[in-house]
Amino acid sequence: MKEIILAKYGEIILKGGNRPKFENILMKNISNSLKNVAETKLRLAQATVYVEVEDEDKMDIVMDRLSKIFGIVTITRAAVCEKDIEDIKVKAKEYLKKDLKDGLKFKVEAKRSDKQFPYNSPQLCMEVGGYLDDEYPEIKVDVHNPDVTVKVEVRDFAAYVYADENKIHGQGGMPIGTGSKATLLLSGGIDSPVAGHMISKRGVEIDAINFFSFPYTSERAKEKVIELASIIAQYTSKINLYIVPFTEIQLQIRDKCPEEHMTLVMRRFMMRIAERIARKNKSLALITGESVGQVASQTLAALDVTNSAVDMPILQPLIGMDKIEIIERSMEIGTYETSILPYEDCCTVFTPKHPTTNPKRENIIKSENRLEIESLIEAALEGVEKLEIYPK
Repeated sequence: MKEIILAKYGEIILKGGNRPKFENILMKNISNSLKNVAETKLRLAQATVYVEVEDEDKMDIVMDRLSKIFGIVTITRAAVCEKDIEDIKVKAKEYLKKDLKDGLKFKVEAKRSDKQFPYNSPQLCMEVGGYLDDEYPEIKVDVHNPDVTVKVEVRDFAAYVYADENKIHGQGGMPIGTGSKATLLLSGGIDSPVAGHMISKRGVEIDAINFFSFPYTSERAKEKVIELASIIAQYTSKINLYIVPFTEIQLQIRDKCPEEHMTLVMRRFMMRIAERIARKNKSLALITGESVGQVASQTLAALDVTNSAVDMPILQPLIGMDKIEIIERSMEIGTYETSILPYEDCCTVFTPKHPTTNPKRENIIKSENRLEIESLIEAALEGVEKLEIYPK
């Protein structure tokens, strides 16, 4: 029996006259994601992408790839039927035999977009439901509280049957490439990968920047960040990762600035360098993983000091989330196990014992003015390493 994958989008429907533009980008993203996985044929119609997979053994891996593409809301495998009521009934019986187990309750929901088909939606439900009820005497019809919902869709070019409970929820959001570009400050921790994923979900293409303080941070820490970028790339297709040498800046801060100001001066340097790289690569915003009050550098006063270092929008999607919520999201997207590996990043190497939690902007600026700010930034930028990261 021929199978097909139905990938349905959601929010794109709301785009009115611009909808074809968003659909075209979604189709391009799907094609790029699947091109090295399996031979497929794609068709778009009525808010659904129909994915035909040449090799049936690759259906599961194609489903997994589709589940990571922003813009897609649900994915399901379905049996392809002729637009004939008898063929629909027979294939529904055969295709759903693993779902319609003894003692279960079921109902049928039908959608007829081809108005030339001789049965309307209620009639389809009665025909298919009655047939299945006769063929499976140990199951019962229950339209209010079913265990299995049999879906029948009659489209312009074929009919499809599947069990609604077998669908997989996709990422939702908007297709990558519809929301310009932003640059993520990517550490080796839990928060920043989640922040990058959340902004990408709005269709924003992302680059990433990591600050690397060798030898205080090891090559294993760098590999950890590359691994995190490759996991995020499963959702974004590709990420340009910029590794910034940060040791000299941190040493200068340690030697010349008050200890309680070290973290905020360091973060202001990070923001400035990130802004330079972002503007060079036509990014319109920076992305960070702050959550208000989570650590000393994330009080509102500290965020004001840090963010004032740049003249660029700063997107902070985790700002109102607590740590448990962020951890749960990191588990969902697959970054958590990598994030908790015990390899320190540069933010944890030179941590002061008693950082200020209520800083004054003028005091932090006074501290950082002890440094040759511009020459330190230029030296760091000269040593940037660019890596092209693809899905793991």
